[in-house]
Amino acid sequence: MDVRPAGLHHVTAIASDPRANADFYLNALGMRLVKKTVNFDAPDTYHLYYGDRAGSPGTIMTFFPWPNAPKGRLGAGQATTTSFAVPEGSLGWWQNHLGSLGIETGRPVERLGEDVLSLHDPDGLVIELVAGAGHNGTDPWEGGGIPAEHAIRGIRGVTLTEHDLDATAGMLGGKLGFELAAELGDRYRFRTDDAGAGVGTVVDVIADRTARNGLVAAGTVHHVAYRAPDQPTQIEWQQSLADDGVGVTEIRDRSYFTSVYFREPGGVLLEIATDGPGFDYDEPLLQLGRDLKLPPWLEPQREEIERHLPELVVDGQDRAAPAAPANSEEAER
Repeated sequence: MDVRPAGLHHVTAIASDPRANADFYLNALGMRLVKKTVNFDAPDTYHLYYGDRAGSPGTIMTFFPWPNAPKGRLGAGQATTTSFAVPEGSLGWWQNHLGSLGIETGRPVERLGEDVLSLHDPDGLVIELVAGAGHNGTDPWEGGGIPAEHAIRGIRGVTLTEHDLDATAGMLGGKLGFELAAELGDRYRFRTDDAGAGVGTVVDVIADRTARNGLVAAGTVHHVAYRAPDQPTQIEWQQSLADDGVGVTEIRDRSYFTSVYFREPGGVLLEIATDGPGFDYDEPLLQLGRDLKLPPWLEPQREEIERHLPELVVDGQDRAAPAAPANSEEAER
């Protein structure tokens, strides 16, 4: 099968406190809560989806927030960094904005021709804001208080840490349709053919044979999902993986897309998710994320599910963007 994916669909990570998680991604990063639902496999846990205005594939960051979850450990066999795309020239604004909220960041650095700002979310998840001229093509959310000219455009990519570069590179360049585009020390950059929007098109692999194995818990990525345009393509992809001896799951209905799961040779859990039906499947676009939505098979248990979930009230998120910090121009220099 000649796979030519459109790139990444979403990244899912584990958090602890759902309120702190929502506050950070809504108010600090200015993303939109496009769906408030539950983990279909463990419905006593929220599943929170953040994205652009419509929750477009390639813009989505999701979380399973487990209160009192133990701290995870970064290491081999994990996606150790999640990068968000922002417009060129935005990092100074972001550094000032995050600093005004008491959120520490590193200093902007240049890497492979891009400017990168590193920070951590409340659970320690490693995040990068990556500025670039091609970071467009999505519908950024303007109700989160971030000026449109600086707003997050979507997922730029992920960084995998691996003991064995060759095995992972073989799957990225084969079944997943990425191509090796650049190298920098122990970092190897893979991109899809279609890098026009700059969203969801990059997977970096850091080769580190001495890294200890990662532990998936709070502050770590649970899985990385790739895009399939429709279910027939997903089925073809699933069969191709199975034919190669990869342990791939049956198709699972996630309401807003369908999914299959498998692990790449280094152990990172991957998913193939369809672009549709989309997040307006069960509520209007203007009301995304305001109410707890359940799939039909869990709806009869709503009262019990709501009783076990911590309260999470999210306002309409429709706030004016803050004024640019006085020293934002200096921070760009």
